[in-house]
Amino acid sequence: MSIGEIVLMLTTFAGGVGMFLYGMHTMAAGLQKTSAGKMKQFLTVITKNKFFAVLVGIVVTVLVQSSSATTVMVVGFVNAGIMNLTQSVGVIMGANIGTTFTSWLVASVEWSQYFNLEKIAPVAMLFGAVMVVFFRKHKVTQIGEIIVGFGILFIGISTMSVAVKDLRDLPIIAELFTQFGTNPLLGVAVGALVTACIQSSLASISILQTLAALGIVPVSAAVYIIMGQNIGTCITAILSSIGTSTNAKRAAGIHLLFNMMGTLIFTVGVIIFFTFINREIGSEAVTMTQISFIHTLFNVGTTIIIYPFSGMLVTLSQRFIKEKKETKRKAARLDDRIMTTPAFAIENSFSEVIRLTELVRENLVASTRSLLERDTSGIAKILEREEEIDELEHAVTEYLVKLCNEELNDPESATVAAYLHCLTDIERVGDHSENIAEITQFITEKDIVFSDTALSELSRLVDICVACFDNCVKALGDHSTETFRLVEKGEDDTDILVKEMRSLHITRLASNECKPVNGVAYLDALTNMERITDHCLNIAESAMLKDTI
Repeated sequence: MSIGEIVLMLTTFAGGVGMFLYGMHTMAAGLQKTSAGKMKQFLTVITKNKFFAVLVGIVVTVLVQSSSATTVMVVGFVNAGIMNLTQSVGVIMGANIGTTFTSWLVASVEWSQYFNLEKIAPVAMLFGAVMVVFFRKHKVTQIGEIIVGFGILFIGISTMSVAVKDLRDLPIIAELFTQFGTNPLLGVAVGALVTACIQSSLASISILQTLAALGIVPVSAAVYIIMGQNIGTCITAILSSIGTSTNAKRAAGIHLLFNMMGTLIFTVGVIIFFTFINREIGSEAVTMTQISFIHTLFNVGTTIIIYPFSGMLVTLSQRFIKEKKETKRKAARLDDRIMTTPAFAIENSFSEVIRLTELVRENLVASTRSLLERDTSGIAKILEREEEIDELEHAVTEYLVKLCNEELNDPESATVAAYLHCLTDIERVGDHSENIAEITQFITEKDIVFSDTALSELSRLVDICVACFDNCVKALGDHSTETFRLVEKGEDDTDILVKEMRSLHITRLASNECKPVNGVAYLDALTNMERITDHCLNIAESAMLKDTI
């Protein structure tokens, strides 16, 4: 082959790999959008037992079309404290099994002469493009995305196959694969290196299958390379764990330990098989389907063997990666690694929104109590908590804005928009609570004492105000009409009561029962509580506009 032919082959092959990766990404994006409602439930399933965690790992990997993406998410979950190390083991094992799905799709090109997925890929792309361009129903366009991605994926495989077809005539290529097959260490190293470089075991498996279609890859070489690929795919999670918590690093370490132990066990078994049981089979040319079978056998077999000893993986990771003193982060759940699956990221954002409401409620209750009791002892804590509220609100807002740049379906976009609207109003409730605390400071410094009648009115208003806030937080979770009506009623009751209290206060001023300076503080407190219920209504209205995911 001339230099020009080699360059053409390499560029065409690179283009095929690019189309394969893009098709896989497009198909995964469509799958995630159509299954977003189910993805939310997986967080709950993970917590049940290790077996369910394995199933979740399989399903999520099939949906995101990348075991690396799944393990990076696991690192993010552990880093956020949503998942513990024991639960992460099951998901990691499931991810290894789920990654075999695409290799079986690729192998389908040799299953049938007539119903060949590679041949129908252009037709699939046409139908998918029509669904995306000419239909407005989002479910239809999402299915169209899946079909388009499917078509691009197989056209990429076809392009790779055409690019490398001349390699079968080069003796050096056959000799190279023979060396991989007779030297297990070399075969594993090559598989690990190639996969680590492109950071996709699915892509490296597909490249191996493309070369296998030429009949130049011995079975032994394929086995060792596949095992190396499972080690190489760990690099993504390891890189992702840099700068994370100790447990997150341990999760990445568990992924590496699991695949290395599986490789060691199977390498010893395969060497014994090829040396003493069947020498001839190792030198035979492997097929695409056989690669899929070997890949599946390795991952399922490794899971079956190591699953009963999953606790040992946790112990080893703890022994190798020592505990370090870590500072508590303000918004631990907001991990960018989880953004690869927006459904999970939105659920985690909601957890932080709820945590924000809890902090705000603490300040609301503490500040109104301090006002009624003329007690300034807790005001320093209120002001300290207000700083935490501001920081958390900023962190969640920044995270949701970044999440807007991900591929969201319409319900997810509506949910993110609703949370962004809510955050401003929740933070404003915190500001008004701080104002009430400052009013307490003012009345104690000026030695202002409200009358028993005024305190009784304020106490009644405080009860309505706190109940209104509780109901608006509840509306965020259940977004029911009944809860919304309770918030609406609370806001109306506040307006009516505040109007009545102002009128009664003017009467007291006119009869000299109340000093003007007292009235300034009193009316300021009424205004802040009235504003709080206004923001509660805004939060409830945003909750009603939010679509569930």
